[in-house]
Amino acid sequence: MATETATVQQHSGDSPKGFAYALAAYGLWGVLPLYLKALGHISPFEVLAHRVVWSLPFAALILLVTRRFGDIRAALKSPRTMVMATVTASLITINWCTYVYAVGSGHAIEGALGYFINPLFSILLGAILLKERLAPVQMGAIVLAFVAVGILTWDAGRLPWISLTLTFSWGIYGFLRKTLPVGPNQGFFLEVAILSVPALPYILWLEGSGIGHFTHGTTTDTWLLASAGLATAVPLMIYANAAKLLRLSTIGIMQYMTPTIIFLLAVFVFQEPMSPVKLFSFVLIWSALGLYSWSMLQAYRARS
Repeated sequence: MATETATVQQHSGDSPKGFAYALAAYGLWGVLPLYLKALGHISPFEVLAHRVVWSLPFAALILLVTRRFGDIRAALKSPRTMVMATVTASLITINWCTYVYAVGSGHAIEGALGYFINPLFSILLGAILLKERLAPVQMGAIVLAFVAVGILTWDAGRLPWISLTLTFSWGIYGFLRKTLPVGPNQGFFLEVAILSVPALPYILWLEGSGIGHFTHGTTTDTWLLASAGLATAVPLMIYANAAKLLRLSTIGIMQYMTPTIIFLLAVFVFQEPMSPVKLFSFVLIWSALGLYSWSMLQAYRARS
């Protein structure tokens, strides 16, 4: 998933084409677990390495078409930009690896929960770090999310670490990504280029040791791993176009499509267990998101 952050511009209206783009992007991110499940027998680190390496040529192609390689040259000359890009690359590594593990190990429900909670965590992050004032409704939504996590912790006897890792890594990544002084496509290229430095030697070592799945696995494994870049870059490019043609409020509400599809796949396709307590916790999260969405729409209408 959604790696996958683009600059969102508030639009005066919603374009049908933008709506179609958003449906396609969020839909593709939603069904990504089907792809990851097929790779469930492969180490998350190996899957992650291939996702990074095969994304690099796609990211380069985007910059070539848009003629923005000059921005990369400027970024390479800025130590501050490179340090920030390394930090965001590290965060997206944690997020991707955790998500791959969650789906492959039969914890896609926890993955969906993490992405449901993320918008609420982003609000809290803005309040803490940017001193943004929270509306009472937003405070209520955050409290509901905390209660849901508490119930899940009590029920499982442990913190839902997969959900929290996805929430924190993606939320902090999104926060820092906004301060990265390059565009979304340039930033994505920088991140995968930085990550390719350890990822490519790791893949070569796996294959040289005879334990890699690209040349020593099945033909299906080879094609699935080679498609990792396609699975990463295509939704990102589609989403970048959607963001230019839709209002911020529309993008904000439509983002729930992805974790909703993940949740439905986990329950009905992967048949992961859904206890009454876990379902009640999700109801609390959905109620919190309902409050958040209502507050966001009200704020947008007031600005309009």
